[in-house]
Amino acid sequence: MTTSNSIEKVKGGMEDEKLKVIIEKVELGRNLKLVHGVAILIGVIIGSGIFVSPVGILKETKSVGFSFVMWIICGLYNCLCALCFAELGTTFPQSGGEYIYIHRAFGDGVAFVSLWISFILICPVAIAACSLIFSVYILQPYFPNCKVPDLGVNLLAASVFTLLVAINCWNTKWATKIQVVITASKLIALLTVIVIGFYYIIGLGETENFKNPFEGSDFSAGAIAISFYSGFWAYSGWSYLNFLVGELVDPHRNLPRAILISMVIVIVTYLIANVAYVAVLTPAQMLSSPAVAVTFGEHTMGVMAWLMPVLIAISVCGTMNGCALGFSRLFYVGSTKGQLPAFMGMIQQKRLTPSPSLLVILIMTLIYTSTGDIFFLIEMEGFGFASVLTMVFAGQVYLRYKEPDLPRPIRLPILLPIILCIVSFLIVALTFYQKTRESLMALGLVGFGLVMYIVCVVWKNKPKFIQQKMYAINTLIQKCLIVLPVDDPDSVDWD
Repeated sequence: MTTSNSIEKVKGGMEDEKLKVIIEKVELGRNLKLVHGVAILIGVIIGSGIFVSPVGILKETKSVGFSFVMWIICGLYNCLCALCFAELGTTFPQSGGEYIYIHRAFGDGVAFVSLWISFILICPVAIAACSLIFSVYILQPYFPNCKVPDLGVNLLAASVFTLLVAINCWNTKWATKIQVVITASKLIALLTVIVIGFYYIIGLGETENFKNPFEGSDFSAGAIAISFYSGFWAYSGWSYLNFLVGELVDPHRNLPRAILISMVIVIVTYLIANVAYVAVLTPAQMLSSPAVAVTFGEHTMGVMAWLMPVLIAISVCGTMNGCALGFSRLFYVGSTKGQLPAFMGMIQQKRLTPSPSLLVILIMTLIYTSTGDIFFLIEMEGFGFASVLTMVFAGQVYLRYKEPDLPRPIRLPILLPIILCIVSFLIVALTFYQKTRESLMALGLVGFGLVMYIVCVVWKNKPKFIQQKMYAINTLIQKCLIVLPVDDPDSVDWD
């Protein structure tokens, strides 16, 4: 770390006042290796989905065989999406993920919409849902014959995510090491399910549930689309490593490797786990279960059945930790572009962590956690994420024509992002049709974001007293958190 020259800046448009500041050069370091990247992706993807989504897919497909087909289709779709993000991530190897790609293609306005959707819908809503799932699974054994009190669920959800944010603010390496441990824990949980399931198949010869696997299948477009939505949620999270490209060692090599390795592991693990579920549970038993892994444990683990909810809770913790790692960098980058408050683009002087962004995520997550409605939050998050994907793939196609000579270490056929853009748009349309109330609320929040964009970003010549208030708030936060602005503006290459 080196000391830069003194610089003079006129803050908040105050014509007669200059503030001289001597700052140290601060930037996010490249500390994430391939193993950390794989652990982060697997840790985020394998959350509550594999323990809950099998019920949603089986409910729509109406057969074991067709549900397996949908798991494969959903896995391949998400793998193709991840490959497109690998092309974009190696072409623009900076932290910030889809916000950078959309900004490069469409400029400030559309980029702000995507950033706002992530800020107000995707990030805090997804983390809030995961934290509530964590609380329910941890507390349910203490309330075997009644509903877990809402107050207890909300308090535990708030406490666990506050702890994760504190760790991320203190040391990024600690956060990534925790992610490795959590990833190992959830793979052990799934391995337990797989071993028991295959013991039932090979050792006990339990194959009754696999007979006539496609009998009664529902091949209608509506059933396929809705079951796809459940699988889409189970596989979500593969894009989060792109938020951390600026901290990834040798990103041109390690980003696509991490994506491919993690997606192959997840797809294979999900398929084998579903086979294990069906070996033990009948379709009727699965459909009557809110969390199929818990029911699986009750049928096979005896007095150790309590262990399964604990392992699920640990798995969900990994998703929350990965979200905090990824989205804090996204908001950090968005702030350096001037589309979020200035203090969110600062990092802690000694620990080099984006603590202001992490604390904002914490506050917003606590607000959403207070709703207590897990499935409402999941639906809101799904609408937002599919909307952002539509913009990303449209931008990827447009960039092929806008900047055809741009160096692309990975170059995919143009037809791939075109197809994915269409599919993502259809998911948005389906969500709006199936969940009109939630979608209208999401659109309302996006509309509010456009108003904020006009007032805070487009409106440059604000009255002097407003600029002074904004400067005072940023200065106060900077002093309280001991954070500094990015010294090297070239660390984020927008052009």
